[in-house]
Amino acid sequence: MVTLAEAVAALRGGMPAVVAAVGCEIVGAAVSLTAGERAWVLRMAIDREWRHHGIGSGLLAALEERLAKRRVRRIGALLPPHEIGETAFLNSGYTSRPDITYFEKALPLARAETTILDQIGGTIPETGLWERIAGMEAEKAVIERRLVMPLENRELAERYGVEPPRAVVLFGPPGTGKTTFARAVASRLRWPFVEVFPYQLAADPNGVAAALRQLFSRVDHLDQIVLFFDEAEEIASQRRDPASLTHRITNELLKLIPIFRRRDRRLLVCATNAVRSMDPAFLRPGRFDYLIPVGPPDADARRAIWARYIGAGRLARVNLDELVEASARFTPADIEYAARTAAQTAFERHLTTADGRVVAEEEPARETGDYLDAIANTRSSLTDEDIRAFNHDLRAAARM
Repeated sequence: MVTLAEAVAALRGGMPAVVAAVGCEIVGAAVSLTAGERAWVLRMAIDREWRHHGIGSGLLAALEERLAKRRVRRIGALLPPHEIGETAFLNSGYTSRPDITYFEKALPLARAETTILDQIGGTIPETGLWERIAGMEAEKAVIERRLVMPLENRELAERYGVEPPRAVVLFGPPGTGKTTFARAVASRLRWPFVEVFPYQLAADPNGVAAALRQLFSRVDHLDQIVLFFDEAEEIASQRRDPASLTHRITNELLKLIPIFRRRDRRLLVCATNAVRSMDPAFLRPGRFDYLIPVGPPDADARRAIWARYIGAGRLARVNLDELVEASARFTPADIEYAARTAAQTAFERHLTTADGRVVAEEEPARETGDYLDAIANTRSSLTDEDIRAFNHDLRAAARM
């Protein structure tokens, strides 16, 4: 119920804490927080191999001794069901209180953070974006394992020696969902999301390099952030002419990324349609942890995306196999556009008849033909060249 950060803050504040050691090995620890005559056991941790050996009871006894010296009269602890240490509390004379209802409220960002977010165009994404991503299961699984899991479970990741990512590149053809994935990661983590476009930086009267420095300086004041650069090849292209503006901008970004990486709870996501045009120094592991491809949806992914936009209650009236085959080159964005076009056609047909009268049917019918017509009138975002370039990048650049 208490985060590791809160426990560390208590330690730094000089709150009572104890450790259990076997020889030179630390096998357990407990941290408390005091307020007048009351104290709370914030966190108890016991090495897996030493559980059920009385370590928890010993930690509590030692902690109680220190708390008593501070004239504490009552000690409490708030544990989730079956949490480590539950048995130790019961064996040490603590009474469970099933009549207590726990209330919690997450306060909004501090005024200073809110001001900074407003200045750089940041938002807190709505919840549920991750769950709404349909299809693209292979890409979703990689991003889940490499980004979300280590960032959501930092303490466990540290125990396994896994360093949570600080910076990643998502590459692939336009319309495949790179921005959607970045925003969904921020939604899942409940972190602020800031989207940056090269044209915004170019509009700064002091130049792109100065705009980058100012942006990263402001971001440094936020406790947590997903910073997203779209069309990243525009500001990190290959350096050829040392006197060129492009060279200076790329150099500036190469200096800023290591500074950004020094702090926890922040993630830089760069999206590009042309990873091959980016500077090799920009892409190396010391700056970016992963280069993750987000490619065109395969048949199974297209089926899932179509099903999402059609809706479960209407699938029986639509031949999904035909839609999947007809939309072979479609991106998720193309499918969304075609699905909305088909819905508009069905909506208009539902409301009016040939003589203009309003129809009062309860359920408007969307037929396979509506979707096939919409597909025929939707220009695919992908060309043969796009697909060949992505396949080349996939072999040459992907690092997952």
